[in-house]
Amino acid sequence: MKEYIHEIPDYKEKGPIEKNYDVIVVGGGMSGLCAAIASARNGAHTAIIQERSVFGGNGSSEIRMHVAGASCHWGKENAVETGIMMEMQLHNQYLNYDHNFSIWDGVLWSTAMETEHLDVYLNTVMIHVKSDGSEIKWVECYQSTTESTYRMQANVYIDATGNGSLGYFAGAEYRIGCEDKAAYHEPSARDQVSGETMGNTIMFNARDTGHPVKFVKPEWAYTFDEDDLEYRYHGNITVYHDADKVVVLGPDESYEDHRDQLVEKYDTQSGYWWIELGGDWDDIIKQAEDLHYELYRCVYGVWDHIKNRGDHGAENYELVWVGNQPGIREGRRLEGVETLTENDIRANRVTDQDVAYGGWPMDEHTAGGLRAKGQIPSKVRSFDGLYGIPYGCYCSKTIRNMMMVGRIIGASKLAMGSTRVMGTCAVGGQAAGTAAALAAKYRCTPQVVGEQHMQELRQQLLKDDCYIIGCKNEDPNDLARSATVSASSYKKGAEPEHVINGVSRDEKDHVNCWCSDGLSAEGETLTLKLDKTHALEEIRLTFDPNLSEEHCISLSKAFIEKIPKGVPKELVKDYELKLYADGREVYTTKVTGNYQRLNVIKLPEDIQADTVVLHVTATNGCEDVRVFEVRAY
Repeated sequence: MKEYIHEIPDYKEKGPIEKNYDVIVVGGGMSGLCAAIASARNGAHTAIIQERSVFGGNGSSEIRMHVAGASCHWGKENAVETGIMMEMQLHNQYLNYDHNFSIWDGVLWSTAMETEHLDVYLNTVMIHVKSDGSEIKWVECYQSTTESTYRMQANVYIDATGNGSLGYFAGAEYRIGCEDKAAYHEPSARDQVSGETMGNTIMFNARDTGHPVKFVKPEWAYTFDEDDLEYRYHGNITVYHDADKVVVLGPDESYEDHRDQLVEKYDTQSGYWWIELGGDWDDIIKQAEDLHYELYRCVYGVWDHIKNRGDHGAENYELVWVGNQPGIREGRRLEGVETLTENDIRANRVTDQDVAYGGWPMDEHTAGGLRAKGQIPSKVRSFDGLYGIPYGCYCSKTIRNMMMVGRIIGASKLAMGSTRVMGTCAVGGQAAGTAAALAAKYRCTPQVVGEQHMQELRQQLLKDDCYIIGCKNEDPNDLARSATVSASSYKKGAEPEHVINGVSRDEKDHVNCWCSDGLSAEGETLTLKLDKTHALEEIRLTFDPNLSEEHCISLSKAFIEKIPKGVPKELVKDYELKLYADGREVYTTKVTGNYQRLNVIKLPEDIQADTVVLHVTATNGCEDVRVFEVRAY
């Protein structure tokens, strides 16, 4: 009998398809996607390798978790993340009025596909890493849809895998679980080292059909009673609740004194974050498939409890979606050149090495998750204010040509509880991707970028609409910085010269925008008189989308009804930009229906001008015109 042995086509004869890049990003969650786009937009030939068919990780249609970040869901003003993350969110708000996750997938996909210098490899899994323990030589990947194997080389590799898989296979130093107090002298650290992590969760969605619907529990699903679900809110499904106000706790305060205040309450229709398992398993990564099955048994068991065991108001509700991928909170953390700790976060530490920021509580979920009967499902160590994240947290301590983004950056277990949320991961991803492009530009390692090019990195991030606490626009190429600014009207405290003060958002009680005194029928005008006539190539305008409002997509009815639908009313909608030289108009363009915060106007060649005039005729509903920044290059 003839024996047939299948091999990947052409691999044995020809070997893998060879590809060379400046930057390779492995992983396509929010942090990896933002890293890849930032790298490519800054001129680096970039590849993104994503094992799934969609981008977004925990925020994709596969898992459907809403993006959390430094704003703590309306808890901290003027803290929402900007940059690439906000660009995609605002695009989604414009297209996706009713929070359809498939449309959100399309926004993420199209943003990647339309990025120049970026090659996208979906359905592609990393299968081999060549490394000598200090440098990655190449990665090998298999794309299942095309039956193709690739061997890819790059100047810089970015680990955005979530579990630190690239770094792990390359021999990078890493940690799993909890440090003890001796490690970083953190007040909330445990007395002894522990391998426990936070667990995984599968989300679900239910809807009101308007008529009674039966639910028959599958024979493989678990059965839960009220004692099993103590401290895990699952009350009347017809009533939804916002999360209780966050309690700011000191490091020595007892959580037992705040039990009721620490139990977050969300509507049952969108599933529960506390359907969580795996943090106390032997190996949350190696046992992932067993854990996946166990979570299915728990989700259907919880729904059976809501439908069939007690009065939860769910008679007319049917289960319409159960996630096919668990949302993962924690795995490995790769050792960084620098490590962020609880002490840094509580002190709101800011340094001149920061490239990102955070503000989410240090959230530590109980390792046993749903099986931790009678225990609070999460300890929420809240704090006032925001903190900076140093560049060294994104650079591997041991692999000189590798960076890392997402929940795997250089952070202690406690600090990771804050940095792991998707908004914070996204802005860190943009920072790392921008740095990787600089490393490619200067043919150096990421660490050298931090040592020799930090000012350039931070200024580029500001230019690309990122926020770095305490860092102002000092770009010597921005000709608007020395301009004389005037406006047709303004409100006291929101003077027109704010558009060149170097900060493109309000901070605490300090207003940093120009705000007109109403919007007249003729429109409102902002004028920048440059110091002399210059050759101009680009004008950058930064508008206000309200950085105290959430802009994320969500399953939760509580969130959906709180997030304003459509384009934020504060954003400028229609405007005309004109350039003048010696009083003579040399360029004009009209923009209608704007829905973005950052508008970049590329100018024709040979434009010479000494005056920039922005004339706004409409907003998306706000009674005033609000502009944070104008730059001229």
